[in-house]
Amino acid sequence: MNREVLIVDDHPLYRAALKGAVASACTDCEFVEADSVAGLLDALEQHPHTDLLLLDLNLPGAYGFCALAHLRGSHPQLPVVVISATDDPHTVRQALALGALGFISKSADAGSIGRDIISVLSGECVSPGGVRVNADSEADRATLDLAHRMAQLTAQQFRVFGMLCLGRLNKHIAYELQITEATVKAHMTAILRKLGAANRTQAVLLAGRLLLDPHEIEPLPEDIE
Repeated sequence: MNREVLIVDDHPLYRAALKGAVASACTDCEFVEADSVAGLLDALEQHPHTDLLLLDLNLPGAYGFCALAHLRGSHPQLPVVVISATDDPHTVRQALALGALGFISKSADAGSIGRDIISVLSGECVSPGGVRVNADSEADRATLDLAHRMAQLTAQQFRVFGMLCLGRLNKHIAYELQITEATVKAHMTAILRKLGAANRTQAVLLAGRLLLDPHEIEPLPEDIE
């Protein structure tokens, strides 16, 4: 039986290069591609038995490590390998501490990528320079706790959360997700409860702890419900 690999990156040329690198080393792999967090969530719903996820850390809408944290809760058995051009030891350790099985730098050559993917499919952990998480993990207790709470969000709640981080009003979220405003409010209540936030602004500020770039989140309108 072929193994299913989901590649999620917003750059089509890099997706093609990554697919080629994996295919050259793993001849029994079939590929599914997505270019956004929305596409990622849809793909996982359509392919629940995906064997490996290659996730671009800087994917728009992923909000740093937020998407990774969510996936570890919604798909705990799915091996996730983070792919990123930001490959400093701190970022690598953070990704591994938050549940990634591996980390591959975008500067790696095709041969190295192929070998790393084979290792991951065999259950091994891979990372640039062999970086590992240790007792002095760079993901502090508060960050790990937040990641655990983020993992409790459902796929639809994470979609709503992502739009909240973009500063969208309830009516705009309802329109884009094709749901009612009442449903949005119900999701928002659940999101605040699960994240341990008193209000929407606090939820967005909490998400900032999992970002690589704090400016990725848009300020909320003052009159937001």
